[in-house]
Amino acid sequence: MQYTTEIPEGIATASPLETRIGTLTCVDGVPDKETTQKVFDNLDFQYAVQAYLASMPIASASAMRKGLLEFGPANTTVLLFENLMDSRALWLTPNTTSIYMATWLELTDEPMVIETPPNVLGFINDFWFRYVVDFGNAGPDEGKGGKFLIVPPGYEGDLPEGYYVARTNTYGNWVLWRGFQVEGDTTPAVTTTKDIFRMYPLSQQNNPPQMTFKNISGLLNNTIHRMDDGIWEEINEVIQAEPSDGMDAEILGLLAAIGIKKDQPFEPDERMKGILTEAADVGAVTARALAARPRDDESFLYPGERFWMTPFVGGSYEFLDNGARLLDARTFFHFYATGITPAMANKLVGEGSQYACAYLDSNGDCLDGSKTYKIHLPPDVPVADFWSFTIYDNQTRAMLQTDDQFPGIDSNKEDLEPNSDDGSYDIYFGPTPPQGKENNWLQTDPGSPEKPKGFNVILRLYGPLDPWFNKTWIPGDLELVS
Repeated sequence: MQYTTEIPEGIATASPLETRIGTLTCVDGVPDKETTQKVFDNLDFQYAVQAYLASMPIASASAMRKGLLEFGPANTTVLLFENLMDSRALWLTPNTTSIYMATWLELTDEPMVIETPPNVLGFINDFWFRYVVDFGNAGPDEGKGGKFLIVPPGYEGDLPEGYYVARTNTYGNWVLWRGFQVEGDTTPAVTTTKDIFRMYPLSQQNNPPQMTFKNISGLLNNTIHRMDDGIWEEINEVIQAEPSDGMDAEILGLLAAIGIKKDQPFEPDERMKGILTEAADVGAVTARALAARPRDDESFLYPGERFWMTPFVGGSYEFLDNGARLLDARTFFHFYATGITPAMANKLVGEGSQYACAYLDSNGDCLDGSKTYKIHLPPDVPVADFWSFTIYDNQTRAMLQTDDQFPGIDSNKEDLEPNSDDGSYDIYFGPTPPQGKENNWLQTDPGSPEKPKGFNVILRLYGPLDPWFNKTWIPGDLELVS
């Protein structure tokens, strides 16, 4: 042709192309019918896997809501683990030392008042599982307790003075606080909550409704979301219940692309059901890989060490690094834990808590419940308060269920035995205690030769001190004991 020019390299697409999804054929740049269907199936699968990983926080909040409301209605029911939380509670990576207390806040068209007790670590997360506000020791009340006013989405009315005001993007919100034992006694913290904690609409401030407090220690209580294709229904319930404002448009776009849309029924056809089922399976294994074997060097606490990890990469509770969302870290955290608050990620010397988790032994192998391992804690563990270990089930991420009701050990344990030479500690994990080490041992589940049972471990430091943050004090890895 008269005006033909040479087309620069890289603009045209060749045909055929051999790819991971098969042979792709175009007719001068236009995919044929078979190729079009192939790439659309692949695109839907990609959208679904990414939607699974990005929306896991939504599913987790949905499961939390169901687990709480099983014991009573929102706004007036408070669940207390008065005798501590044990392994019958299916919660994501809780501890065995704090006194967990929780309720579900369901806003309408007016603000809600929450009267909080002193000396707790508390926070509110919205239905997208995003941070709303802290209360207690890390909150604006500075641990003294106070009145908080939680403002619903879109509210534009006047707000009275005398409250700590927080706005939320969703009507449903998870409220959690942890009290502290006093010389091993949970009663003071529980009594204080029962005496002080109240939650009511602002219009009822002069005549607030009665709260119902329920002790659920020792009871089965599931707050863990599904990992199979049932997760789509959990996500859809939240999308339908909440306004889209405040949620990431990209995530809503991924969900819309696979059929989860606000004010529309979620009714995938047979083709899409197959894609969503497979995507959930791939998403589940991907999340498990990111938790057990993260590929980001920043996920590991110590340079060159590949075993002790943190999901708060770079110390950001929003999983941000120079404005970029750390997608793997976000998946790691929401698969493994619940509760978003800056207090968990910030450097607070002598206050709050810090965490290190491990799925692998010093050889890089999965922890096997039929074997025995040892962790060495060097002298002078850098804590103002105490340290603890808790072991967890790899499948549920809840406490590992063994003969031990409370599968944890901490430095407040009266018969815990330090090493006589330097005051360091050796803690053992295995199906039976090594001889003479019974007081420093946590039981594991060996499973069976056909189906071995693994586990993972969290080391918690309460009131962490400078040697933890500057990494001059480093815990030992899980070493296999022959």
